[in-house]
Amino acid sequence: MQLPQVLAHPVVFRDVVGIWLMAYSALFSILNPIGASLIFAQATMDAPRRDILVLARNVGLYGFMILIVSIWFGGWILSFFGISIDALRVSGGLVVASWAWSLLLAPEESEARKQRQVLDHKRESPRSELADRAFFPLTMPFTVGPGGIAVAIALSSGGTLGTSPGSFELGLLLAALSIAMTIVIVYSYADRIVTALGRTGARIVSRLAALILLCIGIQILFVGLQGFAVSVMRHIHEIS
Repeated sequence: MQLPQVLAHPVVFRDVVGIWLMAYSALFSILNPIGASLIFAQATMDAPRRDILVLARNVGLYGFMILIVSIWFGGWILSFFGISIDALRVSGGLVVASWAWSLLLAPEESEARKQRQVLDHKRESPRSELADRAFFPLTMPFTVGPGGIAVAIALSSGGTLGTSPGSFELGLLLAALSIAMTIVIVYSYADRIVTALGRTGARIVSRLAALILLCIGIQILFVGLQGFAVSVMRHIHEIS
């Protein structure tokens, strides 16, 4: 449902708050901005403070745009290409799980080598490099990846949960805006979060976040496979 259609329906404040809480908690769990900020701090290490703030705002803006497009047009896009929500969940779960697995088991030497390469490249053209990386890979797929897109589409395609269409869509819009603002704030102070945790604490939290992300990816994959299994069983039942 698009914005003009949303405004044409009545809005109930209590329903909007309920949908916002549900959608925000789901998006926060899959996007994990706290854990992502630790890697964001490493990617922007030694960059000027002003550039980091601009980059954080751009990532939040791009992330908001991706989520809104997924919420408003994701279901239509999937239907146009004949892709089911279960297929999206399976593919998104595989991508999220594989990425989290690499983060969980990546040797410290490999991380240090990648960090040196990033810093060497940034010294050559720091402003253009940061600007070029704002959308890819820092926004997509690092911040709002397949898992976040799958969750956004699943939220929008799951019905209005007993609320009016206006309240439901407005709640999703506020949730996407809130998670984008959270990303901007957390990314803007990512260096302070890392400093507060310390190098050892940051590594522990990074690995813990990777483990949680792995579990989320497996959960999304399982839900997709479960949906396929239900569809197969229903088809067999109809044939028999």
